[in-house]
Amino acid sequence: MSEPGPEDPGGLLSAGSERRCRARLAAAAGQGAAAAAVLVPLCSVRGRPAVLFTLRSRRLGGPHSGDVSFPGGRRDPADADAVATALRETREELGLELTEQNVWGQLRTLPDRQGLMVAPVVANLGPLENLTLAPNPDEGYTHFRTAGRYSYTLPVFLNGPHRVWGLTAVITELTLELLAPGRYRRKTVVPARHRSA
Repeated sequence: MSEPGPEDPGGLLSAGSERRCRARLAAAAGQGAAAAAVLVPLCSVRGRPAVLFTLRSRRLGGPHSGDVSFPGGRRDPADADAVATALRETREELGLELTEQNVWGQLRTLPDRQGLMVAPVVANLGPLENLTLAPNPDEGYTHFRTAGRYSYTLPVFLNGPHRVWGLTAVITELTLELLAPGRYRRKTVVPARHRSA
C-alpha cells in the first residue's frame, strides 16, 4: 500500500481509497466461477498512481501478439480460486512474488470475445521503482477459445504507439471507475450478468 505522492492529490492508492475499494469489491463478491483470471496491477511511478500493463511478444504469433494486456491466463487445477490463478500467472509472466495481502479484491467476471469467463483481480504492487520485474519471454501469450462475442461497444485507450483495447480496455475502464468514482465514468454498457438455472 502506498500513500499519495506529490502528484497524487486525490490519493487513488491511499489507505482510505484501498479501504473503500476493498469494501466495494467485497460487496460484489460471490460471482460465478471463472475459467481464467488476470491481475490488474496498480502501482505508483514517481509518486503518481499507475496501472502496469504487459506487452505480448510479437514473436509468439497468434491474434494477440503485440497486444497490451494484463498478466493472466487459464485457471490451473491446482489453483484454489481466481486470486491464486492471477498471482500464479503474474509470477510466471513477470517474476513478481505477490501475496493475497496485495490483493484488494475481484471485479465482476467478464467474458472474453470467445465467451470464456475471466476474473479481473485488483492488486496494489506499491512503488514500481521498488520492484524487480523479470518478464518470461515464453509466457506473455494466452489464447482463450470458446464461442460468443461481446454485444456492445468496447473502449479503446491510446497512448503513444500502444493501443489498449478489447477485454483489457473493458477491465481498465472498470478499474478507473472503481478508483475514481465521480471523476471517471465509463462510457460503455456492460451486459447484465446471466444467472445460471
